[in-house]
Amino acid sequence: MSRSETFANWQTGFLNRFYARASRRQKAATGFVSQPEPRTIGSFARGRQLIAGNLLFAGYLVDVPGTDIWEIQAPDAAFDADRHGFGWLDDLAAVGDHAARAKAQDWLRGWMHTYGAGQGPGWTPDLTGRRVIRWINHAIFLLRGQDSDASAAFFTTLTRQTWFLSKRWHGAAPGLPRFEALTGLIYAGLSLEGREDLADPAVRALAHECDSQINEQGGLPTRNPEELLEVFTLLTWAAAALHEAGRGAPPAHTAAIERIAPTLRVLRHADGGLARFHGGGRGLEGRLDHALAASHVKPHQAKGLSMGYARLSARRTSVIVDASPPPGGAASGNGHASTLAFELTSGRRPLVVNCGSGASFGLEWRRAGRATPSHSTLCLEGHSSASLGGAERGTAQELLIDGPGHVPVEMSDMADGIRFQGGHDGYERKFGLTHARTLELAFDGRGMVGEDMLLALEDGAKRRFDKALDATRLTGISFDIRLHLHPEVDAALDLGGAAVSMAQKSGEIWVFRHDGKFDLSLEPSVYLENGRLKPRATKQIVLSGRAMEYATRIRWSLSKAQDTAIAIRDLNRDELEY
Repeated sequence: MSRSETFANWQTGFLNRFYARASRRQKAATGFVSQPEPRTIGSFARGRQLIAGNLLFAGYLVDVPGTDIWEIQAPDAAFDADRHGFGWLDDLAAVGDHAARAKAQDWLRGWMHTYGAGQGPGWTPDLTGRRVIRWINHAIFLLRGQDSDASAAFFTTLTRQTWFLSKRWHGAAPGLPRFEALTGLIYAGLSLEGREDLADPAVRALAHECDSQINEQGGLPTRNPEELLEVFTLLTWAAAALHEAGRGAPPAHTAAIERIAPTLRVLRHADGGLARFHGGGRGLEGRLDHALAASHVKPHQAKGLSMGYARLSARRTSVIVDASPPPGGAASGNGHASTLAFELTSGRRPLVVNCGSGASFGLEWRRAGRATPSHSTLCLEGHSSASLGGAERGTAQELLIDGPGHVPVEMSDMADGIRFQGGHDGYERKFGLTHARTLELAFDGRGMVGEDMLLALEDGAKRRFDKALDATRLTGISFDIRLHLHPEVDAALDLGGAAVSMAQKSGEIWVFRHDGKFDLSLEPSVYLENGRLKPRATKQIVLSGRAMEYATRIRWSLSKAQDTAIAIRDLNRDELEY
């Protein structure tokens, strides 16, 4: 990290602390002018676990029945962020009984007593915005049965946070953190008596962020689908709060919602979950459908790429491909080297996946999850198509560098299906090879044919390939095509090692085959999922070989077994596990 970045971080922290302490001098609001309808969605199962004293934050499970949440020593900053953001309040409200309310009121009282005067790690613009939204959403739940002193303390602390947001929202990083800060400020400005003057600047600032951060494809610079969903959700909440207060959202705000909605529909798999790319997960259950319904944007067919992704869908099968260069610069802090990787879902069962973000399991898992071998695509000599750098090695701020710069793609219709064709030059600098991938999905959704090619196209690229080939003593440049499987898939080598059979819990059987020119194996893999204590073991199909020529072609296919029914009633439910 450079000296200027270090100074900027120090300055941001200093200003946050200064305005947090200065918020004590603000005159408290006495009540609500209007209160937005609660829209946050919690988990009943997680709420019951919280009541029992099982706290799961940022991948850490702490079993502390009867202990105040604020007395626990935080294992890392992410744990602190989770509890100070009050997302757990959604889960307790989902339970909604006397025990849940008592727990929520105790933890709220503890936060106000310990941190409410402007101290502690929770006074950052994004966490404050997140927390304010929850306090206002669940105010009735929190204040029921409380005396006048408790109610006064609640409004005093809420007023302090609102004033802090009005001074520090611009200190939040562009993207999701700033959207959280501004939405919290709009919520509070519209709701608290005497604070209406704070809403108008926040509304204008949010409209500006919509123009600057949401591109023509309805995407974010980070290209993170789950982050896009969170931003979209915040925009729909803010628009609804403005509508309920008798105001309309600015045109830029409304236009951003209209651009994002079709993009999220492209990024949604057949099972309702999001594609897992560039640090994003599947999204909270129900959040995507709820946000799309609340947006009132009618479904329509998106043309071309959406936030750099291509979608192939037929019947019950969806395929989503990362079809653009990875994010760059500051937006690449959570970016992955995943160009031309894809995920495939059949019905409500993911089949081919990417490993996902390992951020909640520590720095090493986070780095591993960002590498090309952790994605369902081709890699050369174990190298990633983009490198990590631009910051101190091993920190959470490592950026992507030296990634693909040219990613041509084409989508076309065939007589019996849909074809995706794409290529990238991520390996051209080191090996002189361009990776080209073709995916053809049949209209009945029962099969997909894939072709990967390694090509040395120009004279300079051929010279680099020759040099790399010489370094291997003419044994060839090794490649691996990896297809990571979801943990619920039961996979086994079949036909004497010439194919892989994959059984889904729904009863579907899928088969992977190849042209027989290269080596097929079934190897261990991991599925990195936020909200779990450790990575889940799974398997990956690996098709390996060596590139000896200027053009190497690898053909393979994924298809349902012939005896798999056209329609299957999939009634199995997946329960929440830690």
